[in-house]
Amino acid sequence: MASEGDKLWGGRFVGGTDPIMETLNSSMTYDQRLSEVDIRGSMAYAKALEKSGILTEGDLEKILSGLEKISEEWSRGAFVVNKSDEDIHTANERRLKELIGDVAGKLHTGRSRNDQVVTDLRLYMRNSCSVLSAHLLQFIKTLVERAAVETDVIFPGYTHLQRAQPIRWSHFLLSHAVAFTRDSERLGEVKRRINVLPLGSGAIAGNPLGIDREFLRKELDFDSISLNSMDATSERDFVVEFLFFASLLMIHLSKMAEDLIIYSTKEFGFVTLSDAYSTGSSLMPQKKNPDSLELIRSKAGRVFGRCSGMMMILKGLPSTYNKDLQEDKEAVFDVIDTLSSVLQVATGVISTLQIHKENMEKALSPDMLATDLALYLVRKGMPFRQAHAASGKAVHLAETKGISLNQLSVEDMKSISPLFGTDVSQVWDYANSVEQYTAPGGTSKSSVTAQIKQLRELLRRQKDLF
Repeated sequence: MASEGDKLWGGRFVGGTDPIMETLNSSMTYDQRLSEVDIRGSMAYAKALEKSGILTEGDLEKILSGLEKISEEWSRGAFVVNKSDEDIHTANERRLKELIGDVAGKLHTGRSRNDQVVTDLRLYMRNSCSVLSAHLLQFIKTLVERAAVETDVIFPGYTHLQRAQPIRWSHFLLSHAVAFTRDSERLGEVKRRINVLPLGSGAIAGNPLGIDREFLRKELDFDSISLNSMDATSERDFVVEFLFFASLLMIHLSKMAEDLIIYSTKEFGFVTLSDAYSTGSSLMPQKKNPDSLELIRSKAGRVFGRCSGMMMILKGLPSTYNKDLQEDKEAVFDVIDTLSSVLQVATGVISTLQIHKENMEKALSPDMLATDLALYLVRKGMPFRQAHAASGKAVHLAETKGISLNQLSVEDMKSISPLFGTDVSQVWDYANSVEQYTAPGGTSKSSVTAQIKQLRELLRRQKDLF
């Protein structure tokens, strides 16, 4: 049995904790990540205690000096974790006492691990949001700049995984980039809600020692102060919002990955992944597998699980802090690690991807211009619904004759509508087809160029926010 003598809560207990319970209760294996932000929060709190008269100037100097030494030990990998350290807060306070003596016991005055841990988590997540934002913006920039270089490449666009209309390859890349910009905006909104100070809320009722929370806010660079101490120590909305942002980002990444996996098959042959982002088969020497994209796709499920799991934990809790909330950190840490890896790999995939323009062009077929055929009639005054039907009849006639749509004679066309003339031959040009779509958001070169310009400006604004 483990002794309770050195535990922060040990005074009321006798005997020891069951060793299995000790293991279940401990979070030290993963919340060591919070070491630096825990020290930073303690330094700020110590200054607030001195400001309110709880600590003398000498006490403060000793505590700050001791915390700086602990920070150095963590950064050098020299900090020794004891078996009795059930979490990062316990470990740092235990080590502080070893370094400066009983004055270390004053640091926790008026502070609960309830407001301490959520402060640490918010500080850590705030920093992580900035790192993730840099990765995400670099990924979006890679998509946009690749689109800018390859605006003249035309290939089939698909709906229902069936050939639909000709589009520019750059238009496809930008369709994904636009979705990721929404993710970037969401991340900024999540960071803003993370950046609220809970420190000074105590366990539940608040702080009775005249702690200057505005001073703490400025010291720790938070935007605002939590309004209610009961809510502050227990709410994990910011965790769920972050996990939902991550889930939606992974949906978008998974969709892009699936598109590229399909395009990389020999059946399509539109793209080839770099060897740096591919693997082979242990049995079949010829195989080159898009494992980078498959792993991106699979990690989406992992992140979804973390999000739904956290919501399930929260939905059954009564008010204020409960130990169930210890599960928040593993979910957050895992998702941060996953996003960081996935975004960097996705950037590498896009920047090194080889496209096969000739295969893309070969995949274009005249039936994809059936809409253009209908628009030809519309421009000659026919209502669109009638034009749609006429174009459909032309498709059926070509299929009946066993020929492609553009091989129908003018006489064949006239049998469907007298509005068809010899100028119908102009319809069968893929470059002309994409150039029709000049409205904002379309696939014409001018529209795609405008999208690139807008996205570059959006990226500049997003970068400034972080």
